[in-house]
Amino acid sequence: MRYRFGAVIAVMWVGLACAAEPGLADRQAEARRQQADLRTRIEALQKQIDSQESSRRDAANELRASESAISDINLRLAELAARERDIEAELKDIAAQTVQSKKQLAQRQHELADQLRAQYAGGLSPWTALLSGNDPQAIGRELSYLGYVTDAQANAVRAVTQVIDKLAVLQSRAQEGHQELAAVQEKTVSEKQALETQKAERQKVLARIEATLVAQRGQAERLTQNDKRLGSLIGDLDIEIARQAEEARLRAEEARRKAEQARREEEARRAAEAQRLADIERAREQAREAELAARAAQVRAQREKAQKEAEQARQQVEQARARQREAEAQARTARREAQERERKVAEQAPTKIRGTIAGTGVGSSQRLAPQGGFQGLPKNLPYPVQGQVQGRFGAERPEGGLWRGIVLRTAEGTSVRAIAAGRVVYANWLSGFGNIMIVDHGAGYLSVYGYNQSLLKKVGDIVAAGDNIATVGATGGQVEPGLYLEIRHKGIPVNPLLWITR
Repeated sequence: MRYRFGAVIAVMWVGLACAAEPGLADRQAEARRQQADLRTRIEALQKQIDSQESSRRDAANELRASESAISDINLRLAELAARERDIEAELKDIAAQTVQSKKQLAQRQHELADQLRAQYAGGLSPWTALLSGNDPQAIGRELSYLGYVTDAQANAVRAVTQVIDKLAVLQSRAQEGHQELAAVQEKTVSEKQALETQKAERQKVLARIEATLVAQRGQAERLTQNDKRLGSLIGDLDIEIARQAEEARLRAEEARRKAEQARREEEARRAAEAQRLADIERAREQAREAELAARAAQVRAQREKAQKEAEQARQQVEQARARQREAEAQARTARREAQERERKVAEQAPTKIRGTIAGTGVGSSQRLAPQGGFQGLPKNLPYPVQGQVQGRFGAERPEGGLWRGIVLRTAEGTSVRAIAAGRVVYANWLSGFGNIMIVDHGAGYLSVYGYNQSLLKKVGDIVAAGDNIATVGATGGQVEPGLYLEIRHKGIPVNPLLWITR
């Protein structure tokens, strides 16, 4: 009874795990679909910006190709480094699981061997008991004990099979992990060489257009155009964000409706299946009862004096057989379920461990947006970088125009961290701002990070407060390295210093 109870608990636990998993998988799939949709729309918006800029004569535009390439390569290097860490950690976990599984296999095999030896030595068999000619009550006791032994053997066989299947999956995952690790390391070397090439190319372009850049930096009209360009971009982004939010709401409503309909259909199907199985079992039981009745009639004719005892023995035999059939059915069901689980693990594991060398984001897990969406920007947020503040919001700039944000002067390559949780809605090169990233924090709040050397996140990525999203640079024609920071609410610039604090 103890073995059977344990098997039932294991099956229930697996069922609950399988029931919980689809919900997370569905949310991750929907998040990936929304991310791909947002990237498609932002790419279309970027093409529109590019077509508008193509007619402009701007020295900073000559830097675009090399600065964008440097940013892309650094993003790929960050993704490769994160993927390498994930693979190494998973390989260590696989090795530990393999050692543990081998120990479990040896233990399960030893337990099964002990049970088989004990049964053989004791001569336990249902037919031996029935043909022994012993007292029917003694036969009943032996058959009851044999039922418990059968349950224990079924559980032992199932445990051995599960451990062997798990070892096969672990070996396959380990082999794939080593292969991917070698590919990631080879790709990292190639990307580092490409990065050095692009840095040298940028220095050549800078040397060629330095005089033109110096002249353009003092043009108030150009600064005003840059502000208009950023304002137009953010206005378009606000429209796309609102459109995607509405589409997501409609899709979620449709998904809930379909899920409810599917649930009702599944309940009806299960009820019909349960009725069919009950009918089959009832027919089988009637056939067994007819067979047993015929056998009982023969026994009664031969042993009229022991009719009462024989009837009791027959009932006990039937109970023992029913328990044995139940144990065998449970063993078969559990073995199929274990094989199905391991198959799913084997199917999912390669996807998990292989990832994509180019990647869709740093790390191996898909971060999801909160259920209720992002709630805007609170006050007292941390600085994205620590550095000297240049410019005062709303004041006149020496070269003309107004300060819409601030510049934080710090060393090139310094990590830029998100000031709050949100979704990346723009990550590209923009004239006047270089490699620029815009993060949507919900409730109409956007944070803007410009002049970056590299952008380490892509459109659609979910970031948490403090996540490394870029590195400080001097792109877009800047002289000194630093980070340009703006905060906008419903498209209107607001003073960043009212939200961030050291």
